[in-house]
Amino acid sequence: MTERLKAGAIAPDFSFDSPWKKGLKLSGFTKKGTTVLMFLRYMGCPICQMKIAELKKEFPLFKKRGVSLLVVLQSTPENITPMISQKDMPFVIVCDPHERLFTLYGVRPGSIFGYVTPTTIVRAIRATLQGFKHGTYEGNEKQLPATFIIDKAGKVKYARYGKNVADVPKTEKLLAEIDRK
Repeated sequence: MTERLKAGAIAPDFSFDSPWKKGLKLSGFTKKGTTVLMFLRYMGCPICQMKIAELKKEFPLFKKRGVSLLVVLQSTPENITPMISQKDMPFVIVCDPHERLFTLYGVRPGSIFGYVTPTTIVRAIRATLQGFKHGTYEGNEKQLPATFIIDKAGKVKYARYGKNVADVPKTEKLLAEIDRK
């Protein structure tokens, strides 16, 4: 199992496919400037759907700073495209159904205690009340999230591994880290 990355480490480069484009590379984004690389579970997860909706709404805050946003999911393109179209997605979805990138970045599944927590239950109820419905199960149901901010030189500026499946930093926290010199 790959070690967890820390701030100051060089971010491993990788090639990937999105639901709409093939053969993309992380370095193609980082060479343009700061990149946020966020690992969630899969598109059928209501908590993940809610987070993606939040990111779509808040994306102009990233764009204003010239920041690329990539969200890694355990999903296949075939399970994403019926749920969302390319024209409705302002940032990049990275398909990792074999969890190769999760492994590369040391993003591991948790135990049942990281899956059933008060925070997770509250977020799941909130997602359901907002109309997000559970879709196709993919990957490891207990997969934990992680978020990295990578600078133009490919160096990890910020690394955060979630403690439960709903433990993803808010946009305001990420923007504060991006703005910090």
